[in-house]
Amino acid sequence: MIQKHTLNNGIRVVTEHIPTVRSMTVGIWVGAGSRYEAAPDNGVSHFLEHMFFKGTQKRSAADIAESFDRIGGHVNAFTSKEYTCFYAKVLDQHTEKALSILADMIFHSRFDEDEMEKERQVILEEIKMVEDTPDDIIHDYLDEAFFGNHSLGRPILGTEDTVSRLSRDTLLQYRQRFYTGDNLVISLAGNQTEEIMEILENLFTDLPYQRVEEPLQLPEYNAGKSAVCKETEQAHLCLGFPGLEMNHDSMYSLTLLNNALGGSMSSRLFQDLREDRGLAYSVFSYHAPFLDSGMMTIYAGTGIEQLDETFEAMLAAFRELAEHGLTEKELNNGKEQLKGNLMLGLESTSSRMSRNGKNELLLGRHRPLDEIVERIEAVKREDVCRMAEYIFRSDYSLSLINRDGILPKAVRQESIL
Repeated sequence: MIQKHTLNNGIRVVTEHIPTVRSMTVGIWVGAGSRYEAAPDNGVSHFLEHMFFKGTQKRSAADIAESFDRIGGHVNAFTSKEYTCFYAKVLDQHTEKALSILADMIFHSRFDEDEMEKERQVILEEIKMVEDTPDDIIHDYLDEAFFGNHSLGRPILGTEDTVSRLSRDTLLQYRQRFYTGDNLVISLAGNQTEEIMEILENLFTDLPYQRVEEPLQLPEYNAGKSAVCKETEQAHLCLGFPGLEMNHDSMYSLTLLNNALGGSMSSRLFQDLREDRGLAYSVFSYHAPFLDSGMMTIYAGTGIEQLDETFEAMLAAFRELAEHGLTEKELNNGKEQLKGNLMLGLESTSSRMSRNGKNELLLGRHRPLDEIVERIEAVKREDVCRMAEYIFRSDYSLSLINRDGILPKAVRQESIL
């Protein structure tokens, strides 16, 4: 059962007690990501995440790593466009120890200048690594083509130029602005102790309560088309269509549409492009929802000489879905897959912690499992067909990486239908 509490400084705590396991996964979720960065400071959320691991008043970076190794635990963090998460998974008997280390990192990191310069070089190498991975960087290129100059179009890591110029003061000001009680959620899932709230009150007391709220700037879809010339063996192709915000009532219709299009091995794109035509090894689709918008992405990697055929096959799949929707078999299979993924995820304390923390931070509520299943079951074929019409009648964005830097012949500057 999920329970919610609020600490004295405004931090929301969401717990899920699972007495049948011996682990505990804890996560600290912060409403800070690349979406909230000014253009000159692009990458500051991610840089800040790295610096929390570089030493506190009591612990060096090596001490932090060794502390978790010593208790057989795992610690990590990640930054997204709308949030940052620090998490650890440990044996239940070490929950307080894990929380004390995470609290020390959040409240007492030193931001040493020498350590910051070392980490700056690490992040610059990370940026270069992504640049050298075409099936990874292509998604950043699509974000830029889709969202244009909006902050959602900027890379989470930042650029070599912006990261090279970020100062210690910029990081500290950003932390002060976003790392506040009302902008943090602590999520715990596992075999917790009865004293967990008292432990949290003692450890997480040093944050200011409230940050200044700033209205989100609604993105406008840019529908840009771009091609980047790189020496690659394959052509890497991404298409982006306007999607839905994460709280939209039709989200399950879109999820089922995506599942049938390219979200599984039995999906239309996988079966057509890979199994039947042999055009691609990797082909898939996914939907990325944000607080006020969303993007549906379709990716394929193919030989340069097969690019036009691959692109036209993708367009044909979109048209077919928009005109005829799903079959009953696809709809029923998709529903069972969604329910299966949901249930299987409940077997992991890490998945439960992540689900609960993200829901609390971004939505402020938690739908009961039975309600989610009911909403999945309630989706009809005509709902998915209307969703396909809505998605694929919109103009699309496109990003491409290949040796020639030339767009497919069939690219047009209007919708595909």
